[in-house]
Amino acid sequence: MGTGLDSHMVEHHLAEEMGSISVARQVARDTLMTWGYRGRFEDVLLVVSEMVTNALVHGAGAPVLRIAGGLGHIRVEVGDSSDALPRPRSPGPSDGWGLHVVEELSIAWGTSLQEGGKVVWCELAAPLTAVTTAD
Repeated sequence: MGTGLDSHMVEHHLAEEMGSISVARQVARDTLMTWGYRGRFEDVLLVVSEMVTNALVHGAGAPVLRIAGGLGHIRVEVGDSSDALPRPRSPGPSDGWGLHVVEELSIAWGTSLQEGGKVVWCELAAPLTAVTTAD
């Protein structure tokens, strides 16, 4: 994660209802725009949707969305009050796409237990751009 001026953090407590998926996407979109994130917004929004959906469907309690990062790197965390860790399933219409999408779009993902529940996290990075210097 970036340090100094390019490192920020936002935390948003969501309601325990499916409408929170749209709220989480809007929070993420606003955050990325404010920070000037240089990566693919669509990838971050899709990951946020999948992670919040999983917390609502398979977790317990109201999810908490945290986004940290800056211009070139974003870490998304979704916490809930269940201590049951997610388990990848075969992606498809019957079991959903959830963690498969998160794994495909992120550079890393994982889970951690914390007091009162768990956090599922992933990290995304903007593509590196070539820097040229004048001689």
